[in-house]
Amino acid sequence: FMEPRPPTPSSLPSKLTVNFVLPYAAELSKAEVDMVIVPATTGQMGILPGHVPTIAELKPGLLSVHEGNDVKKYFISSGFAFVHSNSYADILAVEAVPLDRIDPAQVQKGLSEFTQKLNSASTDLDKAEAQIGVDVHSALNSALTG
Repeated sequence: FMEPRPPTPSSLPSKLTVNFVLPYAAELSKAEVDMVIVPATTGQMGILPGHVPTIAELKPGLLSVHEGNDVKKYFISSGFAFVHSNSYADILAVEAVPLDRIDPAQVQKGLSEFTQKLNSASTDLDKAEAQIGVDVHSALNSALTG
């Protein structure tokens, strides 16, 4: 299943080739785009053609794929981005949902419920589970309000 990557070009390519995969599907396969912005644990990271080789851990947040004036936005839960020296990027996410399919009212409801659970949690496990819910819903809210 692993295909060899093309060699690193001698000049800077005009496009970034992206594979964006989930455990159950490939959202993008060898898509040539202008730029991808990923929610790395160190902050938002823009990936352009010719980017330095990098491995970045991803956190819950907004992933955007830019091709000309077209921007596709996804909310991802977590994962990794592998940027190769030949202007290829592999983005692997545990879960991803197109941003336009997320209901802002449900996000607000979930944030309120998890905040309440966090405030009333009595065990470390309950606190940790509630904190994860607050973090994810806060990230969803930030992605939607952008």
